[in-house]
Amino acid sequence: MNKSFTERFAQYTLPQEVKAMGIYPYYRPIESGQDPVVRMNGRDVLMFGSNSYLGLSDDPRLKEAAIEAIRKYGTSCSGSRFLNGTLDIHLALEEKLARLVGKEEAVTFSTGFQVNLGVVSLGSRDGYIFLDSYDHACIIDGSRLSHSRVLKFSHNDLRALENKLKIAEIDAPKLIVVDGVYSMSGDLAPLPQILDLAEEYNAAVMIDDAHGLGVFGHQGRGTADHFGVTDRVDLIMGTFSKSFGSLGGFVAGDATLLNYIKHNSRSLIFSASMPPANVAAVSKAIDIMLSEPERIEHLWDLTRFAREQFVRRGFDFGTTQSPIFPLYVRDMVKCLTAVRDALDAGVFITPVIPPAVPEDSVIIRFALMATHTFEQVEEAIDKLEKIFRRLEIIC
Repeated sequence: MNKSFTERFAQYTLPQEVKAMGIYPYYRPIESGQDPVVRMNGRDVLMFGSNSYLGLSDDPRLKEAAIEAIRKYGTSCSGSRFLNGTLDIHLALEEKLARLVGKEEAVTFSTGFQVNLGVVSLGSRDGYIFLDSYDHACIIDGSRLSHSRVLKFSHNDLRALENKLKIAEIDAPKLIVVDGVYSMSGDLAPLPQILDLAEEYNAAVMIDDAHGLGVFGHQGRGTADHFGVTDRVDLIMGTFSKSFGSLGGFVAGDATLLNYIKHNSRSLIFSASMPPANVAAVSKAIDIMLSEPERIEHLWDLTRFAREQFVRRGFDFGTTQSPIFPLYVRDMVKCLTAVRDALDAGVFITPVIPPAVPEDSVIIRFALMATHTFEQVEEAIDKLEKIFRRLEIIC
């Protein structure tokens, strides 16, 4: 083995150090589906670390749809969409997705990460890509693979975005990429104002709505619908591993844009396509979402209830506008200790620590599902309050 290659890897010992402290929070095995209560080490634990906002990941109707798809199509397409991996159910799902988000066409990828990697990387050598500093990692990785000049602006700072737009030539290809809902902070991009700037400076806009679909907008159609700006957005991206209880992703836009993406996006044409079971599960999840609006209504009732509880007990959760609550700890050791103690108390939560965030912005992410009850939310917050007070995170 080449020692010069492996030396850097061997010097990385942070996980071992954290394990020695007894507060390592990753790769914790779950023995059941992503329900409000999961099994871990043979006991029940309240789950508040999942992205299953509609609570459909373990829904029997999705399971049955996936099983039926396997019976008909098998377990894999054994190739890319570009060649032998396109099934009739892929096309049917794409038509459904395009209608859902109000665009002409859509195309599915095998993961949401690959959508952003494959679309954002299509930037041209004479172009510019503008990124919010809180954008998903896969957006950043896609921009690194592009030939465009990449300019970041401070989170949701419209003046900073405009200053960056002024740098670019007016006729140069320009793409602004923002999350609809930011996955860690829980706040929304100010889409109407961003679109105003995009139109003034001749830029296209792409929204990553991984955490907005199923939560915001009429019938869960996303943040563009929430703001009433769907027709002004060029590309809408979404994932299936959150609200839709499966795996994969898509991007939707007008036919001209989709034609180019379908024939040039490397992460699409050189990756195996979504397996039949995943496709069928997503399609069923969309049907359930549209036919059971009470799911989203309950999710928002829970969100308002949790907000009231956190405010009353003195938690700092920033500027979130969603069912995602970033509970500020601002200390890595305290954060990891709180996550461990919460699991010991029967509550699963997730830490967000450097380098994902600065040291003074360390948070615990607390996320709601439509299948939670008010009693479960209150029980979890009761336990977190005791832990946070013991660790002097809140007074």
